[in-house]
Amino acid sequence: MAEPAQVLDGARFDPAAYSVFRFTGRSLDPSGAVSLRYALDDEIEFEERFELPPVPGADLDAVEPLLALLHWTAGVSYYKTAAPARVALETGAPGPATSALLEALYSEGLGEFAATNRIPLPRPAFAAGDAQRAEAGESALRRVLVPVGGGKDSAVALEIVRRSGLDTALVSVGNAKPIERTVEVAGLPRLLVRRHLDPGIGALNARGALNGHVPVTAIVSSVALLTAALHGYDAVALANERSASAGNTTWDGVEVNHQFSKGLRAERLLRAAAAEAAGVRIFSVLRPAAELAIARAFARLPEYHPAFTSCNRIFRLDPALRASSWCCDCDKCRFVFLILAPFMEPAALERIFGKAMLEDEAQYTGFALLTATGGHKPFECVGEVEESVAAIRMLAADPRWRSQRVVRRLVDEVLPLFGDADGLPAPVLALSDDHEVPRELLGQVDALLGA
Repeated sequence: MAEPAQVLDGARFDPAAYSVFRFTGRSLDPSGAVSLRYALDDEIEFEERFELPPVPGADLDAVEPLLALLHWTAGVSYYKTAAPARVALETGAPGPATSALLEALYSEGLGEFAATNRIPLPRPAFAAGDAQRAEAGESALRRVLVPVGGGKDSAVALEIVRRSGLDTALVSVGNAKPIERTVEVAGLPRLLVRRHLDPGIGALNARGALNGHVPVTAIVSSVALLTAALHGYDAVALANERSASAGNTTWDGVEVNHQFSKGLRAERLLRAAAAEAAGVRIFSVLRPAAELAIARAFARLPEYHPAFTSCNRIFRLDPALRASSWCCDCDKCRFVFLILAPFMEPAALERIFGKAMLEDEAQYTGFALLTATGGHKPFECVGEVEESVAAIRMLAADPRWRSQRVVRRLVDEVLPLFGDADGLPAPVLALSDDHEVPRELLGQVDALLGA
């Protein structure tokens, strides 16, 4: 493979010079090694690799449609370097449902990327071929694979599935310390996947390639589907919440949602693509709940409190720091602290975060922005404005929290900007009926996420 750094030979990269992004090849061998190959025009080649847990004697031909799905979804990480108008599907055309998913991921899924780079929203067409298989009726669930990322949401999701009595296992892409600790607390079998981005992508970015947020949840979900099929699991249970469907702002006539590939529309598109590919079911077990209700459930799982970390900034800057730290100065840290606070003691949260964030007046502006006060909701995995307002209302009525410096300012300066009916805790905490959770799991969804 020609690495981007070698091809460019130090020259400045001009995204406008490229006209087509090519899907050139893919393979999966019996050891679990996956190779996904791409190119920009005839000049720059990319290869992404995964290491899946091997399954001796597995029917690799049977999972080829899910390998194709992973190939197409993972390509967005390389497509974005130039975001050309056209894509070339040299390994075959997707079915209609998969085409619909890909066109959404490569446009709305790149909404934040387009907005931050101040470019038009990409809208490449993925011409559909014939449906690869007819969708069959859904059989009863037996074996469920739960992706684990080391945050609070996946801990709640795995407990819902485990307590349902189904055969449950975990899957993770990588083994960051919070993932490792969560797996240890859960005590469930785990399938570990390793991901290797093309080694030249960093050099390409340094030379002027377009860069920014991609719909990574769709990639992780595609990995989980392929792993599930190889290992005989009939479903993948995601940990994506109702709040993930709420957008941040608009750009080029489209709602921009940092969490697009975690939202309900993307879930349903992926669900249809998975059914078209190989019949493995996928759904989010947390979809009925807002983040505030998930935080309430997580507060009732103290065994996971020392294990989890949700700070994406720490993870991005130095994976080693994520073993023991929260940065305590980013939108995600503030949001998680805010929504856990109504359900936990101040001292318990300070032990988790290492800081009393609601006593630090320098944090006020960041907490206020969670309600879109002074701007739009941050480009982060944070919940709806209404649930941040609901959390503030709950803290205002809580003698454990209401005297803390930031809480006092939020009550005095932010709550008056909202109407009396905005952000009321009861409707925010109520569970929605708009979801794809199978009947086998609904009892435990109500038990863990309900009041």
